[in-house]
Amino acid sequence: MELEPIIGLEIHVQLKTKTKMFCTCNNSGENMPPNSCICPICLGHPGTLPVANKQAIEWSALASLALHCQIAEYSKFDRKHYFYPDLPKAYQISQLDHPIGKNGFLYILNPESNEEEKISINRLHLEEDAAKLLHDPSKKYSLIDFNRGGTPLMEIVTEPDIKNPGQAKLFLQELRQIMRYLDVSEADMEKGHLRCDANISLKPAGEENLYPKTEIKNLNSFKMVEKALEYEISRQTKLWLEGNPPKEQTTRGWNDDKGISEEQRSKEEANDYRYFPEPDIPPIHFFIQAEKPGQDNGKNINIANLKTRLPELAYDKKKRFMAEYELHYEEVRIMIEDKKNADYFEQVISELHDWVNHLEKAGQKENIWQEYKPQLIKLAANWLINKLFPLLEEKQIKIEKIKITPENMAELITLIFTKKINNTTATEILAEMLATGADPSHLIKEKNLDQISNEEELENIIDKVIKDNPRPVEDYKKGKEKALQALIGKVMAQTKGKANPEIALKLLKNKL
Repeated sequence: MELEPIIGLEIHVQLKTKTKMFCTCNNSGENMPPNSCICPICLGHPGTLPVANKQAIEWSALASLALHCQIAEYSKFDRKHYFYPDLPKAYQISQLDHPIGKNGFLYILNPESNEEEKISINRLHLEEDAAKLLHDPSKKYSLIDFNRGGTPLMEIVTEPDIKNPGQAKLFLQELRQIMRYLDVSEADMEKGHLRCDANISLKPAGEENLYPKTEIKNLNSFKMVEKALEYEISRQTKLWLEGNPPKEQTTRGWNDDKGISEEQRSKEEANDYRYFPEPDIPPIHFFIQAEKPGQDNGKNINIANLKTRLPELAYDKKKRFMAEYELHYEEVRIMIEDKKNADYFEQVISELHDWVNHLEKAGQKENIWQEYKPQLIKLAANWLINKLFPLLEEKQIKIEKIKITPENMAELITLIFTKKINNTTATEILAEMLATGADPSHLIKEKNLDQISNEEELENIIDKVIKDNPRPVEDYKKGKEKALQALIGKVMAQTKGKANPEIALKLLKNKL
């Protein structure tokens, strides 16, 4: 029997507003002592009244636009009732029938087929987070940190459009990039800024009916989501083959140490939560009024304002980089992972164009940019991805704090392209630029790192290397190509890495 997986995701995104969702408590509680960012409102004391965070509402609408959702003209909050120690009011303020956004979609790019795949989004709504329970197996009790209670959360629910675990992983990675590009969340799964529950069921291939789904929780990384779904497909396939497919909706927790999912409870339905409208928070009205874009407040939000704040998102940037700069998918993926890295790359390319124009004006050659544009862009991308970004990661430096200006980085690329310096020297200079912020030409002059391209000077060095190393010379003459590399290494050592390797290789071959 051929079975098809049907997968849907429920994603919670923690918004990085300054204050909590319905009170003025600091929203940085994860970095503060336990129970230090709390007040009577987020602790649910009787008589307190919540006030909705306008920025959280606007950011949720902005995210809805980025996900191609229809923005509701009318939206309201509801009380979702359940009892658990991390919920002091015994209800959560959420949204049921009037979410902020609905009927959206997100495209993901399949790196293997290079084809677009569309994942539909059912809804995006806003709610408050619960407190954090801390369990110590050696104790007979649990502790509660209420700092997280009341934190603004966006919940994004997909349609069951996802066909395999790899696609689920790609969707989550794309969603994380959107949240970071919008600058509304850190979207770090390991820190709990982005949390995902996966719903999965199987059905016979070609059949229309859907079967009871299983919800998987405790998924703290993209890899974990992929592994848990792969395991669940295997587990449910076995049940089907035994003639005992799942009969009811259940919730299972992922145990990453064991690599299995473990049953927790039967899954609740909406009516189990006894939803009803939140009486203490007025509804929100969204409208479009381009003529008076400044007229909005906490209860009336102008969508025309928000549309002007939408940046170029990662998916569009990815397609543009591949087309405009002729870079491969993996190069683009790394480049646009962080919006600031992508911006820095484009600034370097702009400055690189100017540096090449200086070469043309100096009479070196005409139309250098037009003739060598793909090679120059490839060279710049290679040095950023393979040299600069790893250095930044090693030194724990953010690109926005870097001392290397785009102009200086472009100058370094130009010096490499024109063979004024070789890769070894350029790597040394790059590290010095990162530490000091100095321009590369100044460092080359200061440290006497100019590449040796003078043939007469190189011939004298090569003659000495040949004289001092008779064995590799004989080996090369006997047809051993590796011996040539050994001799080139000696030349580079003699010149402290400053010899032009191409010229040195040509001269060495001629002399041998």
